[in-house]
Amino acid sequence: MKTTTRVAVIGGGVVGCSVLYHLTKLGWSDVMLIERSELTSGSTWHAAGGFHTINGDTNMCALQGYTIGLYRELEALTGMSCGLHHVGGVTLAESQERFDMMVAERAKHKHMGLDTRIVGPEEIKEIAPITNLDGIIGGLYDPLDGHLDPSGTTHAYAKAARLGGATIEQHCKVEELNQRPDGTWDVVTEKGTIHAEHIVNAAGLWAREVGQMAGVYHPLHPMEHQYIVTDDIPEIYARDNEHPHVMDPAGESYLRQEGRGLCIGFYEQKCRPWAVDGTPWSFGHELLADDFDKIEDSIAFAYKRFPILETAGVKSVIHGPFTFAPDGNPLVGPVQGLSNYWSACAVMAGFSQGGGVGLMLAQWLVEGECERDTSAMDVSRYGNWVTEDFTRPKVIENYQTRFSVVYPNEELPAARPFRTTSMYDIFDGMNAVWGQQYGLEVVNYFAAEGEPRYETPSFRRSNAFDATAREVAAVRSGVGINELQNFGKYEVTGENARAWLDRVMAGRIPQPGRLSLTPMLSDRGRLIGDFTVSCLSDHHFQLTASYGAQAYHLRWFEQQASPGVTVRNVSDDRTGFQIAGPNAAKLLQDCTRTDVSKIRFLDVVHMNVGMAPCLVQRVSYTGDLGFEIYTSPMTQRHLWHTLWEAGQSHDITPFGMRAMMSLRLDKFFGSWMSEFSPDYTAAETGLDRFISFKKNADFIGRDAAERERSTPPPRILSAFEVDAVDADVVGYEPIFLDGQVSGFCTSGGFSHYAQKSIALGFVPRDQAQPGLQAEIEILGDMRAATLITKPLFDADGARMRGT
Repeated sequence: MKTTTRVAVIGGGVVGCSVLYHLTKLGWSDVMLIERSELTSGSTWHAAGGFHTINGDTNMCALQGYTIGLYRELEALTGMSCGLHHVGGVTLAESQERFDMMVAERAKHKHMGLDTRIVGPEEIKEIAPITNLDGIIGGLYDPLDGHLDPSGTTHAYAKAARLGGATIEQHCKVEELNQRPDGTWDVVTEKGTIHAEHIVNAAGLWAREVGQMAGVYHPLHPMEHQYIVTDDIPEIYARDNEHPHVMDPAGESYLRQEGRGLCIGFYEQKCRPWAVDGTPWSFGHELLADDFDKIEDSIAFAYKRFPILETAGVKSVIHGPFTFAPDGNPLVGPVQGLSNYWSACAVMAGFSQGGGVGLMLAQWLVEGECERDTSAMDVSRYGNWVTEDFTRPKVIENYQTRFSVVYPNEELPAARPFRTTSMYDIFDGMNAVWGQQYGLEVVNYFAAEGEPRYETPSFRRSNAFDATAREVAAVRSGVGINELQNFGKYEVTGENARAWLDRVMAGRIPQPGRLSLTPMLSDRGRLIGDFTVSCLSDHHFQLTASYGAQAYHLRWFEQQASPGVTVRNVSDDRTGFQIAGPNAAKLLQDCTRTDVSKIRFLDVVHMNVGMAPCLVQRVSYTGDLGFEIYTSPMTQRHLWHTLWEAGQSHDITPFGMRAMMSLRLDKFFGSWMSEFSPDYTAAETGLDRFISFKKNADFIGRDAAERERSTPPPRILSAFEVDAVDADVVGYEPIFLDGQVSGFCTSGGFSHYAQKSIALGFVPRDQAQPGLQAEIEILGDMRAATLITKPLFDADGARMRGT
């Protein structure tokens, strides 16, 4: 057995073998895979083997498309069969809400180049004749749907990796993971110790146990899953071609042909988590005992949807565990706080996603960053606040809602509330309707007396519309107050803090008492952060950014560590409120002895507000006259009472995130992970106006930014006024110019201030002129849209910058 390797991949399922192959594909041959038993032991061998491209996240969708296309490449490379069956598949819609979702997804596919289509009942009958279409409105057809041989595919990955120089060590259980001072690892196995520069946890059902060896908790949990294979059915084997896949969300089932019969699996409501206290090391090629009781309701529904099943005999029952993360997406990438440790876990759809996961992780390792945004599967989307008892109910919820309609405004209830601020009971008493971000309860809006304390999930304007309108009007006419907890906040200190920030941030680093806005770029010039930098003194700075990107940004800061600089996450150590609106300065003046009139736009001031020591910044995401007021959690309630009581004479109104996202549209302000993400560059989004090309610093991504400065990219972010009716842009809707898909939306909504529907999106730069006429497809309707460049509110910035 080899005793040294550049990368040790732990786990011999489809994901581990894909990672191993892609590392060799990118040129790293000194890599090895370590498997406790044999390849496919775990959940791979008993998988149903289905694959499909459709996914709510466009990057995941693209990676699934890559995975499916990779199988022919593997077959050609290795001479082995993956057992491919490209039969196509249709997902059924039994309600208008589900049909709306399918139409919205089909619209996304248009700008992605996917060949899906909406089909009606008559065409569904031709595609899948065994289906009872009672109550079916329509469906979404994907010609790339299919299935394969799980074992053959996994061994094809393995052979391809071996051809590239990789080593595979089977029957070699990992017993310990010990990190050396230089960041490399000693992988202690039953056959001896392997010294590895990097380790990749692709251990599947044992990912929790392998993580614990390195002191890492991975938020995932195995779930029991059951599918049935029938005896031969004449109506199936007598067909001229193979019966396609049918997904029946109402029945929580998926169905396909298996040999001369059918295979049908269920995501039942009576689901059960497996191995709550840990996966036994002795588990391998076993199956769980048959359990028809938990799927009896699903089977009864399936008999109605597919009557042919009722008379079909059962050939076999496959009942085994596989792992989920709380949101159902994989956990991939380097783990923040631990060097050279990589996750490739919770890939529950291994034969749809395994190739893409392997490619992204290999690119990350070999090239330093991925070719596309991996946020939907980045392990950093969960912080160190996640516990086993949070993960388990969220995983159960995800399993039970696997086939549920996914609404853009939906807030799922499991494991909530969990993380709250000291304002939770006060806001709850004011009829707050809650959302969550990064596990934190955040106010979406405040319901009036008599209004429900629940936002109805919808693709159209919801029952939050009137409440949001009230809060927007209150900000624009008086003063609104909103909690500031949900910002990521970092303290940067040390004698080299300014030089470090000049290298890490692309924008200008301000002088003491001032703040600036700056993008943070990757080496390739991609956007990896949108920051406010506040200079508190020559060697002391505060950074603010997205609350949900804490682990993501901390991981980057750790990778850029430099002597004489300390970076500390203070996201939950500093909290407070923002106040915004024409009366904001008057309110603040009534609460402090400091002369507020001397606080200029973009100033940063230490001052007492009431008795609370605060850091006050003259800036607001609402685009209005506003202040961000930071204090400690210990004095937050005092600060609230001080502002609230003084605000009674200034028309003070609390507002939530629904109003915030409407207010920002008035100024065309972008949002992190909508307009600003690693998929885009500063020059594409307009953030290049905040890049300081004059500063004497070789900031990260400078070469790429300079190239785009001299040769602007072909697309640019633009704003549109949309002739919408009862539904607004959410994101990824196609933008049509002269009848052709020429761009896509990044986000949108209704500007309650201007009484207009607004969309932000990318269009060709050479056509992005004021007045450009376009069409945007919203829920299947082509809506006229006009490109606009003048902000809807305070176009010259006089109120935002004035007093």
